[in-house]
Amino acid sequence: MSLTDINIREKEFHNNLQSKNKGRFENIFYKSLYNINEDFFLHLKKHANGSQILDFGCGTGVFIEKTIKYKPKKIVGIDISEVSIEKAKKRANELGINVEYHVDNCEKTKFENNNFDIVYGTGILHHLEFNKCLDEIYRILKSNGSLIFIEPLGTNPFINLYRKLTPNSRSKDEHPLIGKDFEYIKNKFVDINIRYYGFLTLIFFPFYKLPYNSKFFRLLTRLDQILFKFKVFKMLAWSVLITAKKS
Repeated sequence: MSLTDINIREKEFHNNLQSKNKGRFENIFYKSLYNINEDFFLHLKKHANGSQILDFGCGTGVFIEKTIKYKPKKIVGIDISEVSIEKAKKRANELGINVEYHVDNCEKTKFENNNFDIVYGTGILHHLEFNKCLDEIYRILKSNGSLIFIEPLGTNPFINLYRKLTPNSRSKDEHPLIGKDFEYIKNKFVDINIRYYGFLTLIFFPFYKLPYNSKFFRLLTRLDQILFKFKVFKMLAWSVLITAKKS
């Protein structure tokens, strides 16, 4: 497996992260993105049945464990972190689920052309050389195959300030998405849909505990979607859900 210097740093960072017993402090904020995960899985539930699926940067396989319930024909997970893959394999064995896990480089995978109906990932593209990994996804997708990704945005100045103040909480080379990244997607794929998440739900996250049964959280999500009709508020979102197809 050929790796660049950035690939090696990412591998070392995530091996180290997965070797720790405690999660990152930032995990407390992720409840504000509960609705992005809901929409992500709703999309997969509609399209996964009978499909060949690749979890692109699968980590320890958390998302695969849910996606497999939607009855894909085959599901494969790849990640650059050996520690993550070992954890994923152990967990799959404990659960008795049929998944292929491989240590691989998402920028240059070992798969043949036109191999998958769906390629998905969560918080992975911003760790990679963006154009290179989009080219790779295009190569391994079948004609009319689709991608779906959850990714952080790099356009909110307050979130960017927090990132600068907490450099040890993330890898050195990560780069949340900005305008040129979306332009590349639009030039490469068709039927593109980009949906924004995490403005008011993030600002007011101390005021709700469990988002799935919080009426306040649901109100905030509805208000967010109204605000995201305006460009200025899109720039203040934390994350996006990207869906697109290969022509």
